[in-house]
Amino acid sequence: MAFNGAWKIDRNENYEKFMETMGVNVMKRKLGAHDNLKITIQQDGNKFLVKESSNFRTIDIEFTLGVSFEYSLADGTELTGSWNLEGNKLVGTFTRKDNGKALKAYREIVGDELIQTYVYEGVEAKRFFKKC
Repeated sequence: MAFNGAWKIDRNENYEKFMETMGVNVMKRKLGAHDNLKITIQQDGNKFLVKESSNFRTIDIEFTLGVSFEYSLADGTELTGSWNLEGNKLVGTFTRKDNGKALKAYREIVGDELIQTYVYEGVEAKRFFKKC
């Protein structure tokens, strides 16, 4: 239940390069790097409700660990995949619908931060969140 709570973006590492590799156009990359993302996570056993709120959209994502679901990124990229818990880390394995390529995502609590890591085509980016 360590993930529970509201988290606000604090800083990014290599996020623009990651978005470029994902095929996000330059204008959306610039906006995406300053999206003021806030994530609220509610965990109940294996079920999660994640509310994402940014300058661009607000969306509720419900998933159960190990169960595949569909999701669209803020730029419209459609994915299918699932989240699993490995130790104290949420590990997401997703496949892009447009090109079949894999996207990995990780969420973990380190100290007082939620660190969200993405890996696509060998490019890794991190987003750091602080509790609100």
